[in-house]
Amino acid sequence: MCDVSDGARAGGPILLLDSGVGGLTILRAVRAALPQAPMVYCADSAGFPYGTKSEAEISARVAGLLGRLTERLKPRLAVIACNTASTIALNHVRPVLGVPIVGTVPAIKPAAAASHSRVIGVLGTEATVRQPYVDDLSRRFAADCTVLRHGSAALVAAAEAKLRGETPDPAIFRDAILGLVRQPGGERMDHVVLACTHFPLVADELAAAAPFPLRFVDGAAGIARRCACLLQGDVWPDRPPPGRAIFTAGIAQLAPLRPALHAFGLDIVEGL
Repeated sequence: MCDVSDGARAGGPILLLDSGVGGLTILRAVRAALPQAPMVYCADSAGFPYGTKSEAEISARVAGLLGRLTERLKPRLAVIACNTASTIALNHVRPVLGVPIVGTVPAIKPAAAASHSRVIGVLGTEATVRQPYVDDLSRRFAADCTVLRHGSAALVAAAEAKLRGETPDPAIFRDAILGLVRQPGGERMDHVVLACTHFPLVADELAAAAPFPLRFVDGAAGIARRCACLLQGDVWPDRPPPGRAIFTAGIAQLAPLRPALHAFGLDIVEGL
């Protein structure tokens, strides 16, 4: 069932939050589903990266930042476009913010459904792969599968570097894949869940580094469908305003990133 309160339908934008630029992969899918929707993307660059922080730090930071952003922007819907933040903070922020919130969680269900070998990998940040939330998803949707996990902070940094126009070290992608393949049963793995929104940005590099063919699965399309469902019947402007990107650490060092932001439809860039 899809339903939101009338107060959330006041004409505000869709707000997307991530620690960095990985959530742009979610923004791309949401924009494809809702092309007329105004979009505001917030990169918590002052808190980047989330994946190496403690659960308490992430929960407090995400809750505080979402509170400030929803008060300022009056969004009709917010998306936590980050697996780490969602698996840790989602249940804390939903009851206290007066706006519907869509989270991003590892796409274990579709990966398990598609797997023939019954061995799947979960590639995320260190914080994500250790979460009980991942245990629960594995029990519910992949009980007959071997679920391998590997966390990589270096892969997050590599994805950010790629969007800045840099060429990351190929060893980063090789090490990330081998972190799964070298576990017991890893030689039979056929699907890998990209459990960090940064990782679809480097899916081609991961595929090239793999010692055998792998299929990569992420949750962007499902999140876009959920947003469209929750906002079904909303009235959108004929011509939406330019997309906005907000960086919590300011914009002084963002020149290399601006072409990528423009490619994702984010033409207004500002600090918080």
